[in-house]
Amino acid sequence: MPEGRQLRLAVIDVKPGVAMESQSGLQMLRPRIYGAYEAASRAIGAGAGRRTGAIVMHPTSNFMGHYLIAPLAERGITCLGLNSRYAGNDTVLLMERVLQDLGAGVKYMREELACERVVLVGNSGGAALAAYYQAEAERFTAETMVDGDPSHIVAADLPPVDGIALCAAHEGRSHLLLRWIDPSVVDEHDGLSVDPALDMYDAANWADGAAAPPRYERAFLGRFMAAQRARRDRIEARVRERLAELRATPGGPRDEAFVVYRTHADPRCLDLALDANDRRPGSVWGDARAVNYSANAMGRTTSLAAFLSQWSSASRAGGPENLAKTSVPALLLTYTADQSTFPSTRDAWLGAGGDRIRNVDIVGGDHYLAGRADLQARVADEIAAFAEAL
Repeated sequence: MPEGRQLRLAVIDVKPGVAMESQSGLQMLRPRIYGAYEAASRAIGAGAGRRTGAIVMHPTSNFMGHYLIAPLAERGITCLGLNSRYAGNDTVLLMERVLQDLGAGVKYMREELACERVVLVGNSGGAALAAYYQAEAERFTAETMVDGDPSHIVAADLPPVDGIALCAAHEGRSHLLLRWIDPSVVDEHDGLSVDPALDMYDAANWADGAAAPPRYERAFLGRFMAAQRARRDRIEARVRERLAELRATPGGPRDEAFVVYRTHADPRCLDLALDANDRRPGSVWGDARAVNYSANAMGRTTSLAAFLSQWSSASRAGGPENLAKTSVPALLLTYTADQSTFPSTRDAWLGAGGDRIRNVDIVGGDHYLAGRADLQARVADEIAAFAEAL
């Protein structure tokens, strides 16, 4: 970091959540969230003294070292990389509680950092969070969690922001699970069980056999996607049944954890002709099949209530559907070499935002803009221009 620049720690008290949402007794006694920010050295926009702030936040990833913090500060925007209370562990994550954490961050920007204008930068899984937050900030409905428990959130917990910038923007966790869950699993208690006819990694299901790169026939894709939905629906039905059983048992727990095996089976990882962009074969995390079978992957370990809130068809946290409920300007930054967001993802966001949203292609950018300081600067330029025009 250049001389004279300083990354500062933000420590923000938040309201308590559910029992044992942390294994830290100190955190449960005084729940806090943490972030890192760099203060802007100048104001932007026509109003000479109008201070602008941005928050970049993900439901579970640690964004305290996010690549946009310093570039946005250089461009006159105080940027806070904020973590939720579930940083690093989404087993019991409730999206509604993350809204509350983000709301605490917005208040911090306005009250402690004196930002008159606040933009949410929704990067990756933070995009759907940003849209969900603003939808609830404009019209509050989250009095309960998806499982029916009271949320103990009030409208005042969620002050609205002035704009939303979306980068490499996933549509939301429930959308991802539906497109990524492996339909070839035949036994939910055995991570090695497989129906070969639905295994996208089995070369027998490739249009040209063992020839690489793989291509999938339309008929296989139709069966595959129908089986993905069927598996998701079976898991969801079992979650609801088990949750009802627990809560009907005198002295029983309110929740319990379980494992969802193999959650990384998207044919677009291998077949580059599907939803074509500039990406390379594979996953954002490496070899797609290895990620699919790994011990720690998206949605792998979850509680019943967390599954309903994050991953199920009943989740309220879908990105485009929430963006459509908002009224603020939005900017979409599409990374054209992304291996996990695609032209169809871009189109879903643009369709939801209507004439309030504008897309900018970041040509050659992968999901993390890894090693591309030039593209990081381009993204920061676009967000700064967007914020200045608010």
